[in-house]
Amino acid sequence: MLNRTGHLLRSISDVLIDDIADACALDWSFVSEGRAQMAATGACEIPNFVRAEAMPAFVEDAQRLAPLAHRSGGLGTVYLGFPDESFPLDHPQQWLGQYDLGAVAYDLFPPDSPIRRFYEWPEFTRFVAAILGLDEIFPFADPLGALNLAVMTDGDQLQWHFDGTDFVVSLAIQSADVGGDFEVAPQTRTADDEHYEDVARVLAGERECVITQPMRPGTLLVFAGRYSIHRVSPIEGSTPRLVALLGYDTKPGTMSSDLLKEVRYGRIS
Repeated sequence: MLNRTGHLLRSISDVLIDDIADACALDWSFVSEGRAQMAATGACEIPNFVRAEAMPAFVEDAQRLAPLAHRSGGLGTVYLGFPDESFPLDHPQQWLGQYDLGAVAYDLFPPDSPIRRFYEWPEFTRFVAAILGLDEIFPFADPLGALNLAVMTDGDQLQWHFDGTDFVVSLAIQSADVGGDFEVAPQTRTADDEHYEDVARVLAGERECVITQPMRPGTLLVFAGRYSIHRVSPIEGSTPRLVALLGYDTKPGTMSSDLLKEVRYGRIS
């Protein structure tokens, strides 16, 4: 394999140490297609964004970090707050679903981590901004929440919900034996209309509007989850689902709340 200067790379380690770009298939000509996907479904999926020959280094990195994950679980709402008791019991505002997962905080990723190198790669940040049709985006300033490794094991799942942020960027690193699919009902609501009846149908198990994205290793997903209800289906088997979650915002200095840090990482610093 040659790097972008035409020199032969000796090993995967050379790819990751010398230039993270050579481990990835970042193609600026894809931007228009990516924007079209975002407009149509609220998501842009790029399979094999990390090249197959580089994936073992990312998997090894994630497997080394996974035991450091803080576990959390319980019942969560669609809207990531408390149930709104002003609505009927069978209303989406009162619905509760099970979630269980682990998260490795940003400050636990060593400087030479391939996943961290990927997140901190400036050209990648510019590429994601272009896919989103934005002039610029900024990595989170949060020392815990800027970059996470989501670790989901047998029995884990993530309940149906809307995100509280405009977009999320994720990189699939390792698939579970069974389950762990990313399921989404695109553009379920709008800024002006919650479309509670459509949300209720998804929560009741109707599948007509639900798309399943298996999130195979190496897949990059840019997802606008504020208006599209989504979940991670239950995990089965001994192989954990490992996904890197990369935090960006349209303004600099973004931090997570202390409550979110306490729940997700078991600490606030």
